[in-house]
Amino acid sequence: MLVLVLLTALTATAPAQLEPQSSYTELRAAAGRVVGGDEVASHTSWPWQVSLQYNKDGSFQHFCGGTLISKGWVMTAARCVYSHSSFRVVLGDLILHSGHGTEQYRNVAKFYVHPEWNFNSISSGFDIALLRLSSEASVTAYVKPAPLPPFGEVLPHGSPCYITGYGSTSTGGGGVSRMRQAHLPVVDHQTCTSSGWWGSTVKTTMICAGGGAASGCDGDFGGPLSCKVNNVWYVHGVASFVSGMGCNAPQKPTVFTRVSAYITWINTVMSNP
Repeated sequence: MLVLVLLTALTATAPAQLEPQSSYTELRAAAGRVVGGDEVASHTSWPWQVSLQYNKDGSFQHFCGGTLISKGWVMTAARCVYSHSSFRVVLGDLILHSGHGTEQYRNVAKFYVHPEWNFNSISSGFDIALLRLSSEASVTAYVKPAPLPPFGEVLPHGSPCYITGYGSTSTGGGGVSRMRQAHLPVVDHQTCTSSGWWGSTVKTTMICAGGGAASGCDGDFGGPLSCKVNNVWYVHGVASFVSGMGCNAPQKPTVFTRVSAYITWINTVMSNP
């Protein structure tokens, strides 16, 4: 299987310019990195999106996404931290390795993986980790912490959400360097756990989103699912896994860690680093 987090006080209103860049009346398969998505047009569109990069032979390579949740903390998937113990965080980067002057680079001082995470059982949940940055990010038009949902909030079926990231264009494929976005409406728990969908694999601490042509894919894992609630964007999910039958397999929506289920854990870690 391809394996693809927030203080209540951080639920401040998101900037007005955070509007998706396309209408998505028709989602196209294989449109690019985020499967079925479009290029993000503006550096200011998703200012909490980060790229996690490891050093390979002197060159930094993107391997997972993440979300800036305060000036000093990033949320990502536990499996991302498990796969690479040494890496850097890049913020404000619309096009990887392009040097537009909007980027900020930070090392990770320490990472915190949820204590119940089990790499050998992805479907058990708890796929969440927090990264304490070596120094705080500077808040700019291009770099801003994400608002987080209140504890326990569960979005209804069809809620408008977007996945963003630098992941693969298709199952087993590569991708381009420009950030992409795709509309992934929420699929409610009853539907997502029904026969022919994910069944018992999906737990109540997860969110399903998509299920059609658009999906997350390898390289998007750890990144945000941003959802619009009362005209404010909140990060409700952390990309966790997709189907072994393919990133955008029918009736197999991208599965995300549900951030609202872990607010207490996040608060505890961030207040006692």
